[in-house]
Amino acid sequence: MKYVIISDIHGSSLAAKKAAARFEQSGASFLCILGDILYHGPRNSLPGGHDPNGVVDILNQHREAIIAVRGNCDAEVDQLLLNFPCMSDYALVVDEGRRLFLTHGHVYMEDELPYALPPGSVLFSGHTHIWRLEEKGGIIYCNPGSVSLPKSLAPGSPAVPTFAVYESAGGKTAITVQRLDDGGIVAEMRLHSAP
Repeated sequence: MKYVIISDIHGSSLAAKKAAARFEQSGASFLCILGDILYHGPRNSLPGGHDPNGVVDILNQHREAIIAVRGNCDAEVDQLLLNFPCMSDYALVVDEGRRLFLTHGHVYMEDELPYALPPGSVLFSGHTHIWRLEEKGGIIYCNPGSVSLPKSLAPGSPAVPTFAVYESAGGKTAITVQRLDDGGIVAEMRLHSAP
């Protein structure tokens, strides 16, 4: 199965359009959205292409493929516009025996989960706008970054919009973090067999 994972759209129809195009080109079955979908938030500047209604139109076209969770900038009124569930603080997906825990990162963080994840699980979490891909204590942590308001890994390093792809096929599983603009791979991790 293949999943495209995005986070922190913050109302940018430009970012949503590019992310939807990456999803369509990838052949993935699901588009996972880790929150902060429509509102830019009080600490963020307006992203380029700020058009929440445009984001609604773009995402609703893919409603049957979307698995979404609530971010700290999402409100109940957003659910009235979006034709897919988006108000849960987390979603749990099981892919070929591997648990994928999807959350925004403002309620549940790697050290504060609602239950213990078994080794080999993957925690997908956004919120920081900084991409991350690493293994710690047998759990894989992936932050896809932000598709609209990215932050840099270190002072002076470029901040580029990114997303993640999780793919399991033929006994092989990998996670990649990719640039939104050209799909170039920023980081890649091959995973061992599911527990």
